Amino acid sequence: METARTTERKREPCDLLIVGAAELATPLGTTPRGGAALGQIHVIPRGAVAVRGDRLVAVGEERDLRARFEAAETLDAQGGTLVPGFVDAHTHPVFLGTREQEFEERTRGATYVEIAARGGGILSSVRGVRGASSEELLAALLVRLDRFLELGTTAIEAKSGYGLSTADEIKCLEVLRQAARLHPVDIATTFLGAHDFPPEYRDRRSAYVDLLVEEMLPAVAQRGLAEYADIFTEGHVFSLVDTRRVMERAKELGMGLRLHVDQLTPLGGAELAAELGAASADHLEHVSPAGIEALARAGVVPVLCPLVPLYLRQAQEAPARAMVDAGLALALSTDFNPGSCTAMSLTDTMTFAALRYRMGAAECLTAATLNPACSLGRGHEIGSLEVGKRADVVVLDTPNHVHLVYDFGRNPVRAVVVRGKVARDRLRGPEA
Repeated sequence: METARTTERKREPCDLLIVGAAELATPLGTTPRGGAALGQIHVIPRGAVAVRGDRLVAVGEERDLRARFEAAETLDAQGGTLVPGFVDAHTHPVFLGTREQEFEERTRGATYVEIAARGGGILSSVRGVRGASSEELLAALLVRLDRFLELGTTAIEAKSGYGLSTADEIKCLEVLRQAARLHPVDIATTFLGAHDFPPEYRDRRSAYVDLLVEEMLPAVAQRGLAEYADIFTEGHVFSLVDTRRVMERAKELGMGLRLHVDQLTPLGGAELAAELGAASADHLEHVSPAGIEALARAGVVPVLCPLVPLYLRQAQEAPARAMVDAGLALALSTDFNPGSCTAMSLTDTMTFAALRYRMGAAECLTAATLNPACSLGRGHEIGSLEVGKRADVVVLDTPNHVHLVYDFGRNPVRAVVVRGKVARDRLRGPEA
């Protein structure tokens, strides 16, 4: 008679096991989620993830993953919540010098356009960038990337736009490329030479548009320095005619399109962004119903910046709820920059989106992870916690994902994992 023997199943090796969470919360998929799907996320009580190399190899209940994997390293979430790394799809992080005096002027009633008209605003930052070396810009940028990472942001879209000359714009984009090699935060680069008209072209605006189209864009494209091109389409800067010309040239050169539109006035920029097939239309505080409809038909991702009207003391806010109801796949951004929003926290941004846009916590989570990732062409890689995607994970010290919008005014990030490596760890507990 044969003797029955039991053999313990051999566990698979993995490099990192994140356990001890009260909850794992993530959107799912590789395409942007709009309408009702914006708030449909996957929640796993006592969820955990296993990482091998820079990839997620398992996402599920902790007891199942503990039984399946033998981990080289274990990270204890200590009753917190696991979410995907945050993705900020609209930032201006390459600058030197600050603009706090403009903030003071706005508290006394000055407007954004008034400050810009007398040589402040963007032109103030242009003076700083033109006077700075690449080394100075890189050192400042790396500090800012550290701060993004501490706040749970693992990928950003980063614009140039404070050089406004061929040499200075290239300088900024090269600094971004160098930073991407040195820092774990993923950087999608955008050329924003059409941010404003530089002082030497204030009275020759059409000549600056010629420069953008004939020299600057080709120079950037030839060097492969930017994935996207952007333009500030507003009454006091670039017109719809300018925008069409610049963006069509960028498209010819193989760049994706992102547009600042309908921020200060209802100019019809959203309709043009839709017509051009842009990846994103950003700000949209003054977008019209026709503009919303056009964006929905074209599948453009609206990147909304809820902290900016607050920072600029403007009453008009983007009609986010109407956009969601129209089926649009919203993304949320800080719009980090030295003039109109110095905040870098997407968790604070989500709170303001909940309060001002009437967005639920699940909607905010999708709008700060998967949707911005998709707008940057990275939805297949990042933006959700799914097997095969890159292991970008944020460990929050909150008991559930709703605290993302409820628990305001502090940094709730306990640890950040980027490409499978623990990049920031505020509170490491003993291995379980």
